[in-house]
Amino acid sequence: MLIQLFFLILGLILLVFGSNYLLKSSVDLSLKYNISKVVIGLTVVSIATSAPELLISISSVLKNSSDIAISNVIGSNIANFGLVLGLALFFSKIKISKNIINQDWNFLMIVSVIFTFFALSKSEVDRIEGGVLFSLLILSLIYVFKKSKGDENEKKIIYNSNSKLILTIFVSSIMLYLGSEFFVESSIYFADYFGVSERIIGLTIVAIGTSLPEVVTTLVAVFKKELDISVGNIIGSNIFNILAVVGLTSIVKPLEITNVENLQFDLSVMFFVMLLLFLFYSLSKTKILGRTNGIILLVSFVMYYIIIL
Repeated sequence: MLIQLFFLILGLILLVFGSNYLLKSSVDLSLKYNISKVVIGLTVVSIATSAPELLISISSVLKNSSDIAISNVIGSNIANFGLVLGLALFFSKIKISKNIINQDWNFLMIVSVIFTFFALSKSEVDRIEGGVLFSLLILSLIYVFKKSKGDENEKKIIYNSNSKLILTIFVSSIMLYLGSEFFVESSIYFADYFGVSERIIGLTIVAIGTSLPEVVTTLVAVFKKELDISVGNIIGSNIFNILAVVGLTSIVKPLEITNVENLQFDLSVMFFVMLLLFLFYSLSKTKILGRTNGIILLVSFVMYYIIIL
């Protein structure tokens, strides 16, 4: 048991540091080639911070643990709003722009509805449906790139050479792969050892563990006063979790749903915390959210965990 605990912690450390190095190196490489900050934020940041979810879900489904794979995505999306956004609002006031709601949040709701339909219609997400989700990701990225063509590029001097940046990306990718393998194997072991379902492991240990990059990235953005980035990263990460993580994972191997009732409840909570952001925005005259909103999100997140545990 101690050995498995060691590998669980080691896997988590590799996931956190691997995603951090991947994020920093990818952003530096992008800025070197004058890719706009908007594109970097909506693509590189979201992809890098969601890399642990992607690798863990693929590893899980290949080990015939679909419950961990799909619970990881839903649990991470709930944690992103309930825990990450809740903490961000607890520590700082954030003004929510109209574009974030009209474009990013609306798109998140659309892809969430599509994912829910696929998952509940026949108790699995098959390869064709995974292809549809991944195609939506590609189309959304093309849209972001075209829209940002007129944006002024970020001027920043990057001192690291291309070879060093690429090497760091390669090494961080290896760290993410090894971290996901250690983390999944240990998670499955503890699920069996304590007689806990893989769904609960996926929604708790795995979901919170893989959400740590979002926690770090968002809190750093808050303390640097880059508040639009913090909210954009959370929404972008949730979109990527559904379109890329579920999409690619189900292409590799169809995601089977073992308990529809549990999935319906988890999805309801996911929609609830996402709708809270829209409710806060609609009720606020200034469109500035703060500590009270953060506390509501955090309490909702804790209550959900109390119920499932």
